[in-house]
Amino acid sequence: MKFRTEITLPAAGFTISHPDQVMTTGSCFAENISERMLQGGFTVDVNPLGIVYNPASVAGSLQDLIRRRTYTEADLFLHEGVYHSFSHHSRFSGADSRAVLEKINASIAHSSAFLRKANLLIITFGTAHVYRRVSTGQVVSNCHKRPAREFEEQRLTVEQITEQWNGLIRDLQALNSGLKILFTVSPIRHWKDGAHANQLSKAILLLAVNELVQSNAQCYYFPAYEIVLDDLRDYRFYAADLVHPNSQAVDYIWEKFGEVYFDKCTRELVMEYEKRHKQMCHVKRLGHQPAEGK
Repeated sequence: MKFRTEITLPAAGFTISHPDQVMTTGSCFAENISERMLQGGFTVDVNPLGIVYNPASVAGSLQDLIRRRTYTEADLFLHEGVYHSFSHHSRFSGADSRAVLEKINASIAHSSAFLRKANLLIITFGTAHVYRRVSTGQVVSNCHKRPAREFEEQRLTVEQITEQWNGLIRDLQALNSGLKILFTVSPIRHWKDGAHANQLSKAILLLAVNELVQSNAQCYYFPAYEIVLDDLRDYRFYAADLVHPNSQAVDYIWEKFGEVYFDKCTRELVMEYEKRHKQMCHVKRLGHQPAEGK
């Protein structure tokens, strides 16, 4: 008897090994996988402009890297004493505009150089919903808690996503002919949009990614979304908010990822790095414990 529908993983068109340089960008699920890759000893550049959820903003961040864009004071805005960029996550924000720009431009310079020699770009789309500034029409990566009236919410179509990304993929491969692009769709549910809207959004992302992979060489898809929704399919694999996959689910996805993309030698090396990481974490925890009797 079978009590779960285990996903049949597609054959990989390539392998990943430790000499490879990997960039990840997209939703917070991209950071979950990046964390596992770093613990496994890989060289990874994670979300150069911070966490980004929608395909239009992910594309914008990669275009910044391709052009080696330099941000200026005109690209920032001040809100409640803090300077922000609509193209960046709040981890780049700060009270000193010069420090904010320095952090933004240093990250772009580093990641632009990294992208030119990277072997693999992992892209995770989280939602097809975008927020446009009413005043400019700009799709923002982060609203930074500005008043809702300043934005208009829209849902991208499959055609809008594929049109933008087909051109971007050509630019990326012109920049780095050896670059492989691996798409994933985040299993994190955007519940604030409602159950039906979330499903429509994920369906659009899945259809768009399928078209991109079918239409472009060196583009691939890893079914992280299906692994959580169809294989695990149980709330015990979610965090307390019932929206984000918990660490056990991420570990399971990571295990499946390794089965597809790592050869035997790489898997053994990953296990060794992970063992060292756990030992280091254990030592750090012991170092923070109070001495006995205090």
